[in-house]
Amino acid sequence: MTYVRNGDILVLLNEFGGMVMKIAVTYEAGQIFQHFGHCENFKMYEVDGGVIKSSEVVSAVGSGHGALAGFLKGHGVDTLICGGIGGGARNALAEIGITLYPGASGDADANVMALLADNLQYDPNTMCSHHHHEEGHDCGSHSCGEDKHGCGGN
Repeated sequence: MTYVRNGDILVLLNEFGGMVMKIAVTYEAGQIFQHFGHCENFKMYEVDGGVIKSSEVVSAVGSGHGALAGFLKGHGVDTLICGGIGGGARNALAEIGITLYPGASGDADANVMALLADNLQYDPNTMCSHHHHEEGHDCGSHSCGEDKHGCGGN
């Protein structure tokens, strides 16, 4: 395995020159969880040369809003697929070099396969600001006020 520079990012290549990636998806019951800051689980995928080699669900309970970026970096993640995400989390992920695909929804596995096939449906402008709730606020494909913590079932 070797590293090559792609702009400001170091990319790990396998012995055949294929890219090695670790993709995390905000995860709940097989679906992309719609609020990054309240995510209790991430499904993490090891990808080598465009092929998923393994995946596992990893608990992030106790990490909280501010620590999730470091939690992902500590697990070697370089790419994140999620639903809603706030500006502070976006900045924290950018600072540590994690590529972000926000505004995604649906089946987690299918979204990772779509990313690898270069046809992931996501909205790069998706923002979520849950520190200041306003009437009718909407994040990604869910509305605030649902279940625990006010977001998407968590």
